Amino acid sequence: MMRIVFMGTPEFAVPVLENLKQSGIELAAVVTQPDRPRGRGRKVSFSPVKEKAVELGLEVLQPLRVREEAFIQQLQGLQPDLIIVAAFGQILPEKILRIPPLGCLNVHASLLPRYRGAAPIQRVLMNGEKKTGVTIMLMEKGLDTGDMLAQAEVTIMAEMNFGQLHDRLALVGAELLMKTLPAWQEGKITPVAQVEKDSSYASPLRREDELICWANSAQMIYNQIRSLAPWPGAYTVFQGKPLKIWESELVHMKAEEVEETEKAEKAEQVQGTEQGKRTEKKEQAVPGMVLCLVKGQGFVVQTGVGSLLIKQVQPVGKKIIPAQSFINGYRLEVGNVFDNAGNE
Repeated sequence: MMRIVFMGTPEFAVPVLENLKQSGIELAAVVTQPDRPRGRGRKVSFSPVKEKAVELGLEVLQPLRVREEAFIQQLQGLQPDLIIVAAFGQILPEKILRIPPLGCLNVHASLLPRYRGAAPIQRVLMNGEKKTGVTIMLMEKGLDTGDMLAQAEVTIMAEMNFGQLHDRLALVGAELLMKTLPAWQEGKITPVAQVEKDSSYASPLRREDELICWANSAQMIYNQIRSLAPWPGAYTVFQGKPLKIWESELVHMKAEEVEETEKAEKAEQVQGTEQGKRTEKKEQAVPGMVLCLVKGQGFVVQTGVGSLLIKQVQPVGKKIIPAQSFINGYRLEVGNVFDNAGNE
């Protein structure tokens, strides 16, 4: 029976740990990141992997830095045949990579060599890709550059957000690993080198990735919003305050084709007057401008190319609400303009 050390931290790694435990493989220890402040209250809490490991009665190690000699010696003392890594969060030094005779395997959430790095799921959605997947790779000192043992492809549905794709890839990765392990142990897999010219990098998320630039196309903004839901969220600025946008929908209309509509009561106020013929002066639509209010659904915003129906938002310090509730509560009107990053 193989003796394995598992290294992982976030939710993505939990199905892998669960499958390893259920398989009956000997888990010598689980290594995860130290307890840190998390959530809105910033309370110190366990990582998802530690929570699951404690529940399963497994030994948990939490080194501040895996490069520390004391931890490396502790790992050597466990004498693992194999180390399995899934979104651990620290780069393993060569001293660790050389410990297990069967090597260190990584469960990576992309079809390598595409989207190496820290944020493959978010970046693949931001870029509007139609497919992604999971790769089981043999780790080396480079960042996700090791030889590949197996891959599984996943189709990205147009409406999928980060949370949905994350959960799908986590399950696919856990299943693929369990199919791969027996063949790897028996020497039946020939590792395949990655083609360097086909590689790309999924850089870590930055704060600026969250700010919506309305000068971008509707498709780009739609992809940005879904790639950051349900965490950390894309946002714009309304009346000087951040407004997160959690759900949107592409609408196929040009700015000049949009009839400016407001609430029924406002329309009634002008009926019977000399101006009641609705010969309103049309403002030229600019990126970030509210074009119309769609009863029961939300509001449509002009972008650099096309327009976007906003369906779910979150004012700063408040809960997530339907866009219709935001219209009512914050008196959003046609012609209001959201602050537009990068567009003067």
